[in-house]
Amino acid sequence: MHSNNTDIGYAELVCTSNFTFLNGASHPQELVAHAAELGYYAIALTDECSLAGIVRAFEETRRCKQNGQDIKLISGSLFRLENGSRLVLLAQDTTAYAQLCTLITRGRRNAPKGSYVLVDEAFENNLDHCLALWLPETGKNGTEADGSEVDVLTAHWVASHFPGRSWLAVSLCLGFDEGSHLARLIGTAKAAGLPVTACGDVQMHTRSRRMLHDVLTAIRHGCTLPELGYRALPCGERHLRSRHHLATLYRQELLDESVNIAKRCSFNLDQLRYRYPREVVPQGISSAAHLRDLTEAGIRQRWPAGINTELRQQIEHELSLISDLHYESYFLTVHDIVQFARNRDILCQGRGSAANSAVCYCLGITEVDPARMNMLFERFISRERDEPPDIDVDFEHERREEVIQYIYRKYGRERAALAATVISYRPRSAIRDVGKALGFSPGQVDRLARNMSWWDEPERFAQRLAEQGFKADNLKVRQLLYLVQNLIGFPRHLSQHVGGFVISENTLASLVPVENASMADRTVIQWDKDDLETLGLLKVDCLALGMLTAIHRCLDLINDFYKTGMDLADVPAEDIETYEMIQKADTIGVFQIESRAQMAMLPRLKPACFYDLVIEVAIVRPGPIQGNMVHPYLQRRRGIEPVIYPSDALRKVLQRTLGVPIFQEQVMQIAMVAAGFSGSEADALRRSMAAWARRGGMEHMRKRLIDGMLERGYQLSFAEQIFEQVKGFGEYGFPESHAASFALLVYVSA
Repeated sequence: MHSNNTDIGYAELVCTSNFTFLNGASHPQELVAHAAELGYYAIALTDECSLAGIVRAFEETRRCKQNGQDIKLISGSLFRLENGSRLVLLAQDTTAYAQLCTLITRGRRNAPKGSYVLVDEAFENNLDHCLALWLPETGKNGTEADGSEVDVLTAHWVASHFPGRSWLAVSLCLGFDEGSHLARLIGTAKAAGLPVTACGDVQMHTRSRRMLHDVLTAIRHGCTLPELGYRALPCGERHLRSRHHLATLYRQELLDESVNIAKRCSFNLDQLRYRYPREVVPQGISSAAHLRDLTEAGIRQRWPAGINTELRQQIEHELSLISDLHYESYFLTVHDIVQFARNRDILCQGRGSAANSAVCYCLGITEVDPARMNMLFERFISRERDEPPDIDVDFEHERREEVIQYIYRKYGRERAALAATVISYRPRSAIRDVGKALGFSPGQVDRLARNMSWWDEPERFAQRLAEQGFKADNLKVRQLLYLVQNLIGFPRHLSQHVGGFVISENTLASLVPVENASMADRTVIQWDKDDLETLGLLKVDCLALGMLTAIHRCLDLINDFYKTGMDLADVPAEDIETYEMIQKADTIGVFQIESRAQMAMLPRLKPACFYDLVIEVAIVRPGPIQGNMVHPYLQRRRGIEPVIYPSDALRKVLQRTLGVPIFQEQVMQIAMVAAGFSGSEADALRRSMAAWARRGGMEHMRKRLIDGMLERGYQLSFAEQIFEQVKGFGEYGFPESHAASFALLVYVSA
């Protein structure tokens, strides 16, 4: 026995998160953070036939490292064998990781969405780099089933197919007669020549999630808590336990063995190497040369009379930046998709941070003329941040499927798949599921759910319950309140992204598991767009837009009647009559500015040029409204309030919007200029803006932002105001680059 925690080494090798849907009762981030707090050497995330949560766990290890808590993350997955026992595979190197992804893909592609099918023979080949832990079948009272002949045969099977890299994993959770149970397991292992290791078979990060785990189990089985019986956990021990407590349960060599296994795993998600597809570059020419050829051809087409020095410098600057970061293939891939659409006479328009650049205008990806916009290319493509640019392409809604099938045809299903969208619990769905599990009547559940709005904060829930006549001191009501607040934000299932394609040079399944979508002929990867961004993987968004269909039909009508060949780019710029119509709010049927809120804003803002439309699109959004930016902007625009800048440095950032931050990019620039953020920190801020609404991810940025601004001589009140505005952007702040593309469609449709 040990006197203190510090000399007890341990690695948790079997750990289920809430990405084993309706099973694990903790987020991957919570598991990693708590394991780091407890001083574990490593933690393996082993969701069932899934790697869907691994990127979030990986992000948490980075955060832990910044806070001085180093913990190793092991990528793994758990599978059920035909006899009911479980096999956990761990990736010890990049080859093992690719083998694991391929196995998960095969299991998932063999079955309808949400399930998997793998026979025992599937584990006998092509897994020669994976480590294997075998967990014998659990009996109903929480101990493993007797060490029967079946167990001995399975132990021999595991030992023979994973020679020198397999173990029997023992989970001791204060079950019945654990001494003789442990002796039995060690006997089974000895008979097969398997070494033994300790594991927690963890389902939650702390014991306090036990009740939520039971509720998730009840939801999964479609029954109430009293009906669960043996399907519920026998006790609350399946959490991350202190090393001191583990030392009272396990012999030292079993704990040591867990660390030895973890030390054999050197794979880290940082080692994944993504390669862009090769098809978009002709044989015998480099991607940089091909991109330049296409850009020069575009220049000749867009500006037959030649271009000025300023534009030439901008294009050269962009090309050199693209070349330095090796993003040529990304732009060529998007160009190829757009070219296919144009050849088929499918109207499309690119948008996104990188889309509104001079190069994209030359490539025909966007119709926003760089002369009409003062866009800074580096805002989202910078040397500091190693992540791919962002281009979304909107296609006519009736013809997008042609584009999707073209991508599948060109790259094959092995190399192209849609990104996932993680569907999470919101207030209404959480109330419905928890209410049923707790035994509330269908009428009560319905009444409660109907009176919650999706945007309601979990804290508002108590007030809503009281309004419905539910007494706050009733035990069942208190349980409902507690469980719903815990469940909101939990992943419920994976859905397909509206159009975010991941395309790779090599088989996608060696990079990330691929599974069937519910829609026929569609496959999705197990990661969502935030996960892809974390790992720097290419995603091309192919989205559908009804207004493009309407514009196309309108252009066809004009061309047919006047015998012209007019295109989106040929619509005359800055037409006075069009702006007069917009200023009167005569905009029913016009893209983006026909809502009541927009129509109320138009006579006040009075857009008179293209950039005014860009502001109009971005300002009537929850972000600027909640950040209290709309009123000050209008007052300054009308000359009622003076235009003031907190400093000369911020004048450059805010001049185009009269000193009021309206766009997401401006918030990032304020952080860099006024608070001393680096480019990568500003990007982390942008991501926090997107994430804070989901998981309260802004507060850690607050101190950094305010301290940085105070150090540089800004007033506390101004710093606080900027933070509130940044927080407002968490609720759908709009990037200037997207607003510019939308503004063009606003103008054309008007």
